[in-house]
Amino acid sequence: MNREELLKEAIKIKSFDLIIIGGGATGVGACVDARSRGLNVLLLEQHDFGKGTSSKSTKLIHGGLRYLEQGNIKLVKEGLKERGLLMKNAPHLVKRKEFLIPVFSLFEKFFYWTGLKLYDFLAFSLSLGSSRILSKESTLSMMKNLNAKDLKGGVTYFDAQFDDCRLLITLVKTAFDLGGICLNYIKVIDLIKTDGLVKGVIAQDLLTMTIYEFSSDVVLNATGVFSDEIRLKSDPSLVPMIAPSQGIHLVLPKRFLEGQTALMIPKTSDGRVLFVIPWEGSVLIGTTDTLKEHFEYEPEPLDEEITFI
Repeated sequence: MNREELLKEAIKIKSFDLIIIGGGATGVGACVDARSRGLNVLLLEQHDFGKGTSSKSTKLIHGGLRYLEQGNIKLVKEGLKERGLLMKNAPHLVKRKEFLIPVFSLFEKFFYWTGLKLYDFLAFSLSLGSSRILSKESTLSMMKNLNAKDLKGGVTYFDAQFDDCRLLITLVKTAFDLGGICLNYIKVIDLIKTDGLVKGVIAQDLLTMTIYEFSSDVVLNATGVFSDEIRLKSDPSLVPMIAPSQGIHLVLPKRFLEGQTALMIPKTSDGRVLFVIPWEGSVLIGTTDTLKEHFEYEPEPLDEEITFI
């Protein structure tokens, strides 16, 4: 079905088991899950699918090494399990990637290797390969661009890299195949309420400016950083929950990182994790975490963020 046919179908049905606002990874994933369980689902997205954060990621599927350092074992196990399942379900989009952590003391070498061995163990049968310790010579051979000063060697481990946009569109197509209705360029402008309860949405087709009403006892707010806009339509007295912030990535020529191994800097001067990753013939570097005064659909990197990276 094309968009026009899907819209006609939605107008005909009008009442759904579930209405999802937002066509990013969370919304589309929820749509696939709900439809696979037999629910009648309508998803509405006001821009392109994946317009926001879902198309601006670091392109990694990982368990979260920083959470391991924080002792959040349960979250790491969950992330590693999902990483393994994604590689099984979408091997054409999710690929194994080797990462190198340069170390500058014997303590760092032992510390990171021990942590990564635990990381390997928590993946169980879904492990992508064993982490290993490298000498200084082997480290420089693997990544010739590294500064050799004070370098003591390196530790390598495996995680997964993926094309976020392609995976998202694949999920949208899966939702279609399951009988779900996903419509883009339709904005939810208000919520329908009865006796204080949300019972549906009022939506506007941004291509024709036509307004429609769709009903459901369950409306899922999957609008990411714009969640407060929908929350306040439900109850204007609610306190905003989302603090605006942005993380940027720089795309540089391939010469900045020779080979196919990615670089992981576990701790920057302000405590962040930084990745330098081969990506589509270039090098992707990120990310930052900068507080902003307001949200933007087309965020731009700040000079200080570029300087930091």
